[in-house]
Amino acid sequence: MVSRRTVVVAGLPVHVFSGTSLSEITGKVAILFFIHGREETAREYDGRAESIVKQVASKGKSSTDLLVVTFDQRNHGERLVNRAANNRWGEGNDRHAIDMYAMYVGTVRDISYLIDFLPSYLFPGGEADIAEWAVGGMSLGGHATWFALRHEPRLGVGVPINGCPDYLHLMSRRAAASGVAFEPPYVPASFLAYVRANDPAAPHTTPDASNPFAGKKILVLAGAEDTLVPWESSEAFVKKLEVGPDGVKKVILYPGVGHKCTEEMVKETSDFVWEQILSRG
Repeated sequence: MVSRRTVVVAGLPVHVFSGTSLSEITGKVAILFFIHGREETAREYDGRAESIVKQVASKGKSSTDLLVVTFDQRNHGERLVNRAANNRWGEGNDRHAIDMYAMYVGTVRDISYLIDFLPSYLFPGGEADIAEWAVGGMSLGGHATWFALRHEPRLGVGVPINGCPDYLHLMSRRAAASGVAFEPPYVPASFLAYVRANDPAAPHTTPDASNPFAGKKILVLAGAEDTLVPWESSEAFVKKLEVGPDGVKKVILYPGVGHKCTEEMVKETSDFVWEQILSRG
């Protein structure tokens, strides 16, 4: 039986999944943020979050308890303000490039915010210690996972699922397919400058401290037939990505699979979290 508890962190509803009641958890804890895709909601990911908790529990005992945490991305689910802002260019949203990037950058800031404050909400008496932080997500959540791995040093493990680390490669091709010029006003100069300075797809090919991916454990999952977030937009960066001697980089490309998060992908996520965090705790 998986426990699901909603905790409101200063106005942000956060859903916490665990193998036992939070009140019974003591000692070391690992938290995996699992982030939904565009036009989806955290509620739709309840089944996947529960599955991850069950699958890691079936592998044996660990001195570290796993919590899977979900929440709605900006302008999704309970946070929806403007549905049209979630649309693509072909669906009438001229600000598609800006809206999508701003949403998942906001999600990553929410993750950092929750790393700061969630322990105080979950364990106000210091009953447990958060020993590991991890992130995974599908589509928009996969983009957020890549961005979080670059910008949040407290995240040690990441599983991007059909997510892309190279926004300009992805969106320039999407613009061309939509008959949209990849230039202002669709891609303002100020926005382009921000992406170039902050996108995960920078030359992180050295194992030293200048590389924000060094030492991180990353499992990349992608559908080979994904036409919305095609593997070709990620492939060059992922192949060159250096995680150093203490890091892990594993890539699984699924033949015949399009833009979706399959049960096998959820299983691989569970296995990776077990191998890289729980089996060592």
